[in-house]
Amino acid sequence: MFSYWTAILLGIVEGLTEFIPVSSTGHLILAGHLLSFTGRTAATFEVVIQLGAILAVVILYYRRFLDLLPGRGWWKADGQGPRFSGFRGCLLLFLTTLPALVLGRGAYPLIKDRLFNPISVALALAVGGVAILVVERWRPKEKADSLDGITWSQALFIGLFQCLSLWPGFSRAGATILGGLLSRLGRRTAAEYSFLAAVPVMAAATAYDLYKSWSLMQSGDLFFLGIGFVVSFVTAYFTVAAFIRLLGRWTLKPFAWYRLVLAPIVFFFWPK
Repeated sequence: MFSYWTAILLGIVEGLTEFIPVSSTGHLILAGHLLSFTGRTAATFEVVIQLGAILAVVILYYRRFLDLLPGRGWWKADGQGPRFSGFRGCLLLFLTTLPALVLGRGAYPLIKDRLFNPISVALALAVGGVAILVVERWRPKEKADSLDGITWSQALFIGLFQCLSLWPGFSRAGATILGGLLSRLGRRTAAEYSFLAAVPVMAAATAYDLYKSWSLMQSGDLFFLGIGFVVSFVTAYFTVAAFIRLLGRWTLKPFAWYRLVLAPIVFFFWPK
């Protein structure tokens, strides 16, 4: 049985970092090392608290998810273009999800064994930080300013970029938002699509991880897991809402500089 303060702290870390471009996985690895909370039980706990973050997005964007139900019209009532809804919306999310699922399924053992360590995280933080600055400086002109305007090719392009998030520390949110910006989505639209696209890929990944490691948990761990789940949900709910508001006034550059400051600290001072 681990300290409940550990569950609270890691739940806050997950909720704060899952949907902004700084890498929740990377921060959880670093926080877990600081708190001496590592191993298979820690890995299962991290999966469970990710479910809390997923639920926060589902509730915040419940209207969008309801629009994805079968039978919802996928063409605007005025006939002026398609909508992100119904079968069309589900196919767009499927295209975005598919590349990471295929690559992640095949590379899962290698990723777990070789990349889940502070040094790998430091390198990914630095590379992702530079990528954000480059894209913010030279990104193409916006072509779609709403989710309804996302095309099939944009959805697939974002999905290919999402594969970068398999490197712990790069950030799933960062990868998908950058993919959205490069495919000519507006910054806020790219972020909102990143939130929605997170749900299927994270749900699939967490289900697979739970299937592989749930047998290692004991009944006494359930309350510990529940605390982390609830804290992650609440923190993610307010973080996502705040992040969307901030994107109306900010670029992604502050997150890039944060990553570039954190990366050398981890690389040079973290115990090898």
